Amino acid sequence: MANSSRRFPYVQLDVFTALPLEGNQLAVFTDARGLSDDEMQRVAKETNLSETTFILPRDEATEREKGVRVRIFTVQEELKFAGHPTLGTAFYLSQRDGKDRVELDLNVGKIPVTFTAVDGLVRGEMRQRDPEFGSVHSREDIARTIGVPMAELDETLPIQTVSTGIPFAIVPFKSLKTLQKISFGFAQASEYLEKTDAKFLYFVCRETVDPKATLHARMIFYNGEDPATGSAAGCCTGWAVMHGVVASDEQAMIEQGLEIKRASQIYFRATKQGDRVINVRVGGHVMHVMSGEAYL
Repeated sequence: MANSSRRFPYVQLDVFTALPLEGNQLAVFTDARGLSDDEMQRVAKETNLSETTFILPRDEATEREKGVRVRIFTVQEELKFAGHPTLGTAFYLSQRDGKDRVELDLNVGKIPVTFTAVDGLVRGEMRQRDPEFGSVHSREDIARTIGVPMAELDETLPIQTVSTGIPFAIVPFKSLKTLQKISFGFAQASEYLEKTDAKFLYFVCRETVDPKATLHARMIFYNGEDPATGSAAGCCTGWAVMHGVVASDEQAMIEQGLEIKRASQIYFRATKQGDRVINVRVGGHVMHVMSGEAYL
C-alpha cells in the first residue's frame, strides 16, 4: 500500500469531552523526527483539523529539564500555543508513559499538565501563562464587525484583549439566542483584528444550555468554527476572574461547540491577587478515537 519507507505514526483524539466523536479533534504525530517545517505544515493541511501536533523526542535528561518538545500547526500556520493540542498531546504522553504530570516544551515555553481521576475518568488540567490584559474594544466597532445590534452586547462587561500565549478579544453577549445565531465572514473580522492587539474574537454569554456551565462560548476563525478553544478559554479565565464573572479559584465550566454538534466542556479556574490574575488553569477530558500511520 505504501509508496514510501518513511512512516510516521499518529493518533487522533477528541479533546474537552468525555464522549468520543464530540469535543475538538486533534491529530498527534507521536515521533515527528525527520519531518521538515514545510512537511509539518503540509501534513497539518492534509489532516484538515483545527490543529495537528508533532512530538519531537529528545534524550531523557533534556526532556526532564526542558519538557517534551512539541510543535503545533493549524492548516495555515504554526502557533506558539494552543489549548486543546496541549491537553490532548499531554494526555497521549501521560497514557503512554504512565505519568500523572507531563511538561511540554512549546514555542511559548514550558507548560505543565497534570492528570487526576474525576468521576471515574481521567481529567487533565494545564497551567497557562499568567494573562496579559490589552486594549478595551468599542462595542460599536465589534457590533458592526460581526453584524449584530450593539444592544446585544453586554454593556456591564468590557470587550477586552487578553493573552496567555495567543491574544483573544473576549466579547460578552447578553442573549444566548443571539449568540447561537451569529453568522459573519471571518475575512471581515480579520480586517478589523489587523488594526488591534487581538488575533481572534471569542464570544461568551452567561446564559447557557447546560445549567452546570458558567459560560456559553463560540470561536469562529479562518478554518471555520472551533468546537473547543483551550487557549481562548485561558484568556477568558483571566477576563472572567478579573471582572468578577467568577470568583478567585472558583471551579467553572465553559460549554462550546454545540452549534456545530461537537459539544465540549472546558473546566477553568484562576487566582486573583489584588489587581492581577495568576495561576490560570484550564482542563478537561480526552478520548482516544483513532490510530494510524502516514506514509511520506
